[in-house]
Amino acid sequence: MGAELGAGETKSEPNVVPLCDILLVLLIIFMVITPMIKKGANVQLPEATSSIDQKSAQEMVTVAINKKGEIFVGGTKIRDITEIPVRIQDEMDKKKQKEQKILFRADVNVEYGLVTDLMDAIRRAGIQDIALVTEKKASGI
Repeated sequence: MGAELGAGETKSEPNVVPLCDILLVLLIIFMVITPMIKKGANVQLPEATSSIDQKSAQEMVTVAINKKGEIFVGGTKIRDITEIPVRIQDEMDKKKQKEQKILFRADVNVEYGLVTDLMDAIRRAGIQDIALVTEKKASGI
């Protein structure tokens, strides 16, 4: 085992049990909080019963518009709608996304005309496949 301590000698080993407890608690906190963090615009999505789960949503470029009419491409705020085609291509290059598909997040309170203008701008970028992101409805009604 080890040498016996004589009279007046002290044991100088650090007690790592409290440190391990603290690290374990921090690990659990990060594991719980990380999935809750949403990147990009704060958007209240409309609900739909027939939504389909996207398997690679983190790897795809997302275009969002919040209730104030602010537009975001990949989490970056866009000042002018004419910048969208260039920004989408930049984001697709950065994410190395080969599929010509965009996830579109629009707040439930956004004016319909803004949504259609934004979809036209996305199509000008050469994207024809636009997936509308919705929340899953709790009931079938």
